[in-house]
Amino acid sequence: MTLAAQAAEPVHAAAPAASLVQSVDWLAVAPPVVAAVAALLVLVADLFVREGRKHLLGLGAVAGLVVSLAALLPLRGATRKTFCLVTDTTVCSYTVDRFALVVQALVLAGALVAALLSLTLTKDDEDLPAGEYWFLLLSSAAGAALLPAARDLATLVVALEVASLPAFALVGLRRGDRRSSEAALKFFLSSVTATAVLLLGVSFVYAATGSLHLTEIATRLDNVPAQLDTLAQAGVALTLVGFAFKTAAAPFHFWVPDTYVGAPLPVAAYLSVTGKAVGFSGLVLVTVVAFPSYADVWGPALAVLAALTMTVGNVAALRQSAARARGAVRLLAWSSVGQAGYLLVPIAAAAYTSDVQIGSTVAYALMYAVVNLGAFAVAALVSRTRPGGRLTDYRGLYARSPLAALALAFFLLCLAGLPPGIIGLAAKVTVFASAVDAGLAWLAVVMAVNVVIALAYYLRWTALLFRPAPPEAPEKASAPEEASAPEKASAPQEARARRALPAPLGTAIVLTLVAAVTLSGAPQLILDVLTGSLFQ
Repeated sequence: MTLAAQAAEPVHAAAPAASLVQSVDWLAVAPPVVAAVAALLVLVADLFVREGRKHLLGLGAVAGLVVSLAALLPLRGATRKTFCLVTDTTVCSYTVDRFALVVQALVLAGALVAALLSLTLTKDDEDLPAGEYWFLLLSSAAGAALLPAARDLATLVVALEVASLPAFALVGLRRGDRRSSEAALKFFLSSVTATAVLLLGVSFVYAATGSLHLTEIATRLDNVPAQLDTLAQAGVALTLVGFAFKTAAAPFHFWVPDTYVGAPLPVAAYLSVTGKAVGFSGLVLVTVVAFPSYADVWGPALAVLAALTMTVGNVAALRQSAARARGAVRLLAWSSVGQAGYLLVPIAAAAYTSDVQIGSTVAYALMYAVVNLGAFAVAALVSRTRPGGRLTDYRGLYARSPLAALALAFFLLCLAGLPPGIIGLAAKVTVFASAVDAGLAWLAVVMAVNVVIALAYYLRWTALLFRPAPPEAPEKASAPEEASAPEKASAPQEARARRALPAPLGTAIVLTLVAAVTLSGAPQLILDVLTGSLFQ
């Protein structure tokens, strides 16, 4: 070869370098990007808005979430991908398919309802810094919207932490509240442990496969060398344990009751729906998309977790005392643990059949999100006049506020799966059918028993709403440590609490009630997600 040819060869080899510059599909990434931009704008605006006009930050946050939801509309139809490998454009880090679109709509709508509940809270509670609150809520929502579209383990872990880290601060943001700080610490320590286990599992999977992309991992796990098979199995198991923490599956659920009780009510509502959706969407992606070759490992494990989770959650909820301070939120917390067990059933069933079963989990999550947010909205209304949060505070609610009592009764019946809550019944039937179709008859029996257990505490709470109210008595904490700053309301705070129903809180109750009634009248709006694979 001549010197001239040798000199020219590097120039020729460098020519394809331009292909390394990836084009970004901004329309596909618009929902999480809009939420992230809104968070930054709120944070900057907080520096210039006067103290008396901080409520405008909340309106800006609500507007940002509405725009994020609207950005989902152009994404209906064909699957969109971006951030793909230059050597193989079918392997991408971000994919908007049916699964991602439905979960993004769920988490952003959940964040929007939580934001509506928060408008009154941030205005009335002087111990909550409004600017930081709205920035953290929007930041967490951006991470939650990113996660269901993530298709590589690195993006998945980053999205999970972006959704989780602001939530720690939201739980403990109220100044001077010991219970809030304790709840945030428990939440933080459990989540850090989960993240450490998850990262260890991810590193093992990467060492065994040499790839972080979920579809590539699925292909390479089919042909893992014998000497790396144990490493791959350990990676799969540790990854499942990490997500089990995030989804509050037993025995990794211990942080849930205290966190929900210590957090402001809108934050507890946000965690119960959006936080749970994030954990379950990540679990679905790693099991069904990345680890189908190891279904014999994660299928039985998730089936056992599902049975244990629903049993622990429902039995603990059944044992809640009606006179215990903040017993209503604690019952909803244990109920959410039990509901997590139901959500795990179709994922476990997918190990024995196909990913079509995942539609049952998504349908159940949509039903649960609507009615649970509605229940928290009514709880926020009751807490304005009865800050103790006891179940006995709901006695006679129908006489005081008929519409609120009827709404809460309907939400509870949906959670129980009883008519007229048809959507709750339909969602439970689809989950039950997924277990039967997969040959998991024992799991279906465990679920049936737990549904009966859950009927007891849901109906007990519903009955309280229509009983005659007891004579008025001054609020007393059951123990010195159960009295906190928010419950010892000053006279001006009590006066504000007894004003007419605030418009944002009323809007949240009406929106969730209309959605629940509509879905009960036309359950096919949710059950349509069961048809076909969600990953196409």
